[in-house]
Amino acid sequence: MKRHSVLKNIALDLLCAALALVVFALFHHVLPRQQQSLGIVISNPYQQETDGSAMPRPDGLLLAAAGASDLPQGSLFAAKGGRNNGRGGGQSGMSSKGGSALTDGSADDTESADDTPLAEKFSDRYTDTVVMTDSSYTSPDIAITVTEETLGRVTYYLADIYVRDITCFQSALARNTYGSGYRDSIADMAGLNNALLAVNGDYYGNTNEGVVIRNGVIYRANPTNCDVCVLYYDGTMRVMPGSAFTVEDAVRDGAWQAWTFGPALLDNDGGVLTSFASTGRIISANPRTAIGYYEPGHYCMVVVDGRGESAGLSLPDLSQLFYDLGCRAAYNLDGGNSSIMVWNDEIINQPSGGGRESSDALLIAEVKAYE
Repeated sequence: MKRHSVLKNIALDLLCAALALVVFALFHHVLPRQQQSLGIVISNPYQQETDGSAMPRPDGLLLAAAGASDLPQGSLFAAKGGRNNGRGGGQSGMSSKGGSALTDGSADDTESADDTPLAEKFSDRYTDTVVMTDSSYTSPDIAITVTEETLGRVTYYLADIYVRDITCFQSALARNTYGSGYRDSIADMAGLNNALLAVNGDYYGNTNEGVVIRNGVIYRANPTNCDVCVLYYDGTMRVMPGSAFTVEDAVRDGAWQAWTFGPALLDNDGGVLTSFASTGRIISANPRTAIGYYEPGHYCMVVVDGRGESAGLSLPDLSQLFYDLGCRAAYNLDGGNSSIMVWNDEIINQPSGGGRESSDALLIAEVKAYE
């Protein structure tokens, strides 16, 4: 009898522990909850004058929410070495293990300066009024061409993008809220933000690590071993090891967006990567979403279908694709069932498993009203 009582108590203890774990998991990973944000707003040093020319860059960027002396300190904030010149790496996203194929570089190790304002670059790509077809869109600030491509048994969707104003390259947060557990469909986020084009982002809400900068606001800058991709107000895009990112550099250099997933898909010289510090399941063929960088003002977004008639791409093959496209840097975002491209208010790819909601999206949208 006493033995049965002991077993009963043990069973009750195990049940209580299991319930506690369920509640913990729901609170931390399922139920939506807002997270504390750094709330640092980085001002745009390239505000346009009325004649369309770029204003000269000030000595330092202004913080709308905090002064430079108020920046938090820690392993990521105090990391030395600045940012690298932005091409390369091999690290699986959303993981604190592994490493990057990138070198940290130094603060002076940046790409050759191009002083041509975005407002003057690629002027022949834009049109005075909005011109739209089934596969293209042009206006005074944006030029997009979307194509469906095949590579053997693989189908992928390529959006070739030019922007005259970098603020046309936007991010959206599910329910317009920074936190964990908030999810929306990519189509809904695109519609709510009047986006011309949208793809899924890095699913930042699925982890507490890494860097989250959205539309000039630094929400999070926690330590990570993942590669970090930063898009700056001047139109440059750089990929760096997480250890090389600092808030001070982001503020000084004018970060507009930053994502933490990875890995980087091209090496420091824009070359193909054939090995990645990740597991075989991540490296093998899967649906993919990734962004590519040619030069300031010129980018591409790629969504690869997989796990169906289209076989998906491995990370080495995805690296080869961006090399063949001529990109100088490329970065892997969340994939699998998340990989979705929305164009003209419609999902144009065939998402694996019917797709899934995400915590964020990358958008191309007008910031001015054109007829």
